[in-house]
Amino acid sequence: MSDFIVSARKYRPSTFDAIIGQFSITATLKNAIKRNQLAQSFLFCGPRGVGKTSCARILAKTINCEKVSENAEACNECVSCKSFNENSSFNVHELDAASNNSVDDIRKLVDQVRFAPQVGVYNIYIIDEVHMLSAQAFNAFLKTLEEPPKHAKFILATTEKHKIIPTILSRCQIFDFKRVGITDISNHLGFVAKSEGINAEQEALHLIAQKSDGAMRDSLSLFDRLVSFSEKELTYKGVIEHLNILDYDYYFKVTDAFLKNDINALLNLFNEILDNGFDGHHFINGLAEHLRNILVAKDESTLKLLEKGDALQQRYLKQSKACAITFLIPALNLCNECDVQYKTSNNKRLLVELSLMQISSIGHQMAEKKSPKSFVVPENHEKVDVSVETTNKIVEKEDKTIENHKKSENFTGIEKEDFAPKPISRISLSANKKSKTISISAAFDRLNQKKEEEIDISKLRKTDFSAAKMLKTWKEVIAFVKQKGKTNLGITLGMFPVELKENFVIDLPLSNSSQAEMLIEEKDMILEFLRNKLENDYIELITKVIEAEKSNIPYTNKDKFAKMMDENPHLETLRLKLGLDPDY
Repeated sequence: MSDFIVSARKYRPSTFDAIIGQFSITATLKNAIKRNQLAQSFLFCGPRGVGKTSCARILAKTINCEKVSENAEACNECVSCKSFNENSSFNVHELDAASNNSVDDIRKLVDQVRFAPQVGVYNIYIIDEVHMLSAQAFNAFLKTLEEPPKHAKFILATTEKHKIIPTILSRCQIFDFKRVGITDISNHLGFVAKSEGINAEQEALHLIAQKSDGAMRDSLSLFDRLVSFSEKELTYKGVIEHLNILDYDYYFKVTDAFLKNDINALLNLFNEILDNGFDGHHFINGLAEHLRNILVAKDESTLKLLEKGDALQQRYLKQSKACAITFLIPALNLCNECDVQYKTSNNKRLLVELSLMQISSIGHQMAEKKSPKSFVVPENHEKVDVSVETTNKIVEKEDKTIENHKKSENFTGIEKEDFAPKPISRISLSANKKSKTISISAAFDRLNQKKEEEIDISKLRKTDFSAAKMLKTWKEVIAFVKQKGKTNLGITLGMFPVELKENFVIDLPLSNSSQAEMLIEEKDMILEFLRNKLENDYIELITKVIEAEKSNIPYTNKDKFAKMMDENPHLETLRLKLGLDPDY
């Protein structure tokens, strides 16, 4: 039985170009090697499994290579490269700070730094998980890190940069490694599968890449595990079954049920998901991500954010055409609310089901709002579309009827009920292009407006009154307003004295715009009370906002002394004799 090597070790990068997803970092290091501008100490930080230690080993191997290529890669043929590849190099020293984090360990390292390399140019010290060093160990390392010998290079690696003291950070050239993209991981897994003779579906590789959360090492570990389970046949169905991942098909079916407002299908689908052993919280989060992906797929400029396989992208594109943004955004909001309330809910299943029903009703409610208003017509009537022009003719005809009645009879007024149409049901009222919907009641509104315009001005009251009577009545207004429960309004009306102007105009001063806005709502009530009390329909009320005068209050000792001198000037003589300072 041959010795098995895990893919994470077997396919570990050995050159800068083989490092996945860190192009900017590898390009910077290669340029530094070409120009011979290497820093004394480096700090590689970032998430787990993204290539920090691999990059440190490649850098250590390359800077000691005797025949570096034009592309700044190691030759793998010189003595230094061969010894490195065989793990027998005396120039590269790796230290695990997680298990060697004491002051004594660092002191041994510092003592070792003084000796020049036997082969090659540099002694390279790679310290992994450097954040695990104790505070005393960091302090013991500071001086050596700041002024190391010319033959020494330090490469520190960590997943928790924030735990490293600032004095160490300031002495290092820092490189931040990022999470590897899903597409890059998927392509690399495809290369590994091809090299190992494994038949792998692209969707299965994408699923593994998503599950690894941007860590290449994690994805290779998952890949080995799934290959052992599936016996060199890596399928999408096998991956979701083994990793207990909810199939995308469920989310597509749920979204289709949303669009059809099929509540029964939604409840059955959710019940099937629960029967398969999935948690409701997991489902609602997956649904929110699915709806977000549909939203992303609606525009070409955001399509790059959809990190899915080609076949799955086409499914998202197809479903995005059927989903309006006015549906997606409220649906995402409801998913978020369900996610927040899930942990505190006593009936978690009902919470998810209620959220599904609310999302499903979004499109249905919008369709009801867009449908035209209708009235009931007898069954023997057909549906009739009444345009704006037809409605205007009805109004004109009613106007002529009214005029004829006025001439033939001593007609004094019109009641709306006299010209009310007979009971009707389901007449769709659709407007022409210049208008939206219209109702027949608009015709009667015009009749009422015409009636108001014919008010006899001679019947308006115009009793004269004095300013004193007006002020007395104003006090009654304040009492009346407070009796109505509007205490704040009553206080506002009595804050400043009112003034009677010409043509029965009452001038009311106010202290700010908020009071003016409050008065607008109650102005009609106040005017009605004044006009009835003073028997004058011509009374008007105007408001103006005035600035309150600021009192000159002395705050400092100097101001207080100046105010005292205004009353007694001899205080200045006393101050000079005593040698006092008014500021104190």
